[in-house]
Amino acid sequence: MPKITHILFDCDNTLVLSEELAFEACAELSNEMLAKHNISERYTGPDLMSTFVGQNFRGVVMGLQSKYGFKLSDAEVDSYVSRELGKVIETLEAKAEPCIGVMPVLEDLYKSKKYGLAVVSSSALSRVQASVKKVGQDKFFPPDHIFSAATSLPVPTTKPDPAIYLHACKVIGKEPGECVAVEDSKSGTLSAVRAGIPTVGYVGSYGGVIKQKEMAEVLKEAGVKVIMDDWSQFMDCLGKIEAM
Repeated sequence: MPKITHILFDCDNTLVLSEELAFEACAELSNEMLAKHNISERYTGPDLMSTFVGQNFRGVVMGLQSKYGFKLSDAEVDSYVSRELGKVIETLEAKAEPCIGVMPVLEDLYKSKKYGLAVVSSSALSRVQASVKKVGQDKFFPPDHIFSAATSLPVPTTKPDPAIYLHACKVIGKEPGECVAVEDSKSGTLSAVRAGIPTVGYVGSYGGVIKQKEMAEVLKEAGVKVIMDDWSQFMDCLGKIEAM
């Protein structure tokens, strides 16, 4: 395996506890969308998160259209995405917190200067920037090394499409095998793995041991190299990948 030089972090529920907050706003707009098309199904934030975790709101909208058989125009999709972004950023700027245990790890990595650090997210760039700034993580990442599948690409996409990881590697100037990704969702793991990046599966943000074990199996099946259930284990997990 090539020498690992860069670590690429997912943002939502990997660096920042943001998924639950974001999906509350997603649910409100999703239910509005369904009602407009005379569909009786309604979602709570947790309902929507269990189905679409790891995807951005554009991916949620596309998934709902496919599931319920309705069609929005491109302009309507863009309008919903824009409205959701505003709601989510407002919430994150007020309530976002770092994932438990991640700050000391980022501090040590940043001070060591052994690895380059980047954020690779499905979420809109302004949302990611708001999240990492709110919790004091923006100092660890060069501004041009924060990447968004919704914003950074010529054509917006979402994980599990590997395009955003491939784009990040190109901008950073590294081959996928020279990087390690950290992901908490199936879609994010598939995105990194399909890009050829060895991946750490983080399950610490899932509530309860049973759910963490379930997600560990999901992430293993998706292709992670190692499972991490607490950020204190990160350097050991990274060492295991470097030794492969």
